[in-house]
Amino acid sequence: MSLLNPFNKRPGLNTATVLLVENEEQFQQSLANVLVEETAVTVNVRLAKTLPIPMKNDESRPRIDLVVFIINLTLDKSVKSAKASLKYLDPGYFLGKVCFMVTNARQALGCTGRLDAVRQLAVSLHCPLLFAEDQTPEGVTSSARRLLTILKVASGLVPNTTALYLSNLTRCAMPPDIDQPSFD
Repeated sequence: MSLLNPFNKRPGLNTATVLLVENEEQFQQSLANVLVEETAVTVNVRLAKTLPIPMKNDESRPRIDLVVFIINLTLDKSVKSAKASLKYLDPGYFLGKVCFMVTNARQALGCTGRLDAVRQLAVSLHCPLLFAEDQTPEGVTSSARRLLTILKVASGLVPNTTALYLSNLTRCAMPPDIDQPSFD
């Protein structure tokens, strides 16, 4: 198993490929179904529970333009799985080709430690952090729309904009008092 590299293959014409990584696969399939309905560009969606991806069929696998880690805040295993998978990405992915998508933030209001851990992870890697509503079809569609915007930029389909530039505009910022204990 080797590192997943963003620049080892040629891009497809008017094609964007996203890798959705989710340990539980609850939100992953519904998000993938909405993403492939895009008509302006061809969107290829690859699904994985964790990284690394098996090396078989590596020659036929398209270039992966964006890696999205879907993290369910109600499950500690989801956060640990995402952290463990990061070591299988080439550092080139962290130049605007990785983002984190958090689900079930409302149900995890009592578990602020997991949210803080994900925010610190996104800040340390300079990656965008998106919040997604996975309980309703409208929420899934809205999440897919936001993700599609990032995917188009990461795959080079938006003129005069690069993934690194977008990453600088959308990266997660940590308030200065985040390390302070909360008293509520």
